Amino acid sequence: MAQIHDKAVGAALLAIGSFVFAYYSIWTLIIPFVDEDHPARKLFPPQWFAIAIPVFLLTVGVTGIFGFLSFVMLKSGKKTAKKST
Repeated sequence: MAQIHDKAVGAALLAIGSFVFAYYSIWTLIIPFVDEDHPARKLFPPQWFAIAIPVFLLTVGVTGIFGFLSFVMLKSGKKTAKKST
């Protein structure tokens, strides 16, 4: 029973990822060449966000990773200091 649930979750994540990839690709590769008054332009935010959103997410992700690593290193350093005394 869990296998069916896992496959459904995987299929949903694949569908969402494919949609996000297609939307972002169209937004960054095709929309800049479309006229300003075309109705398709209303479906996408300004081009500035095409750079700002990934940069923000990358900055938050890298900060989180390094924060977690430093927390683990500090915690393991306290354990080894406690053992040596």
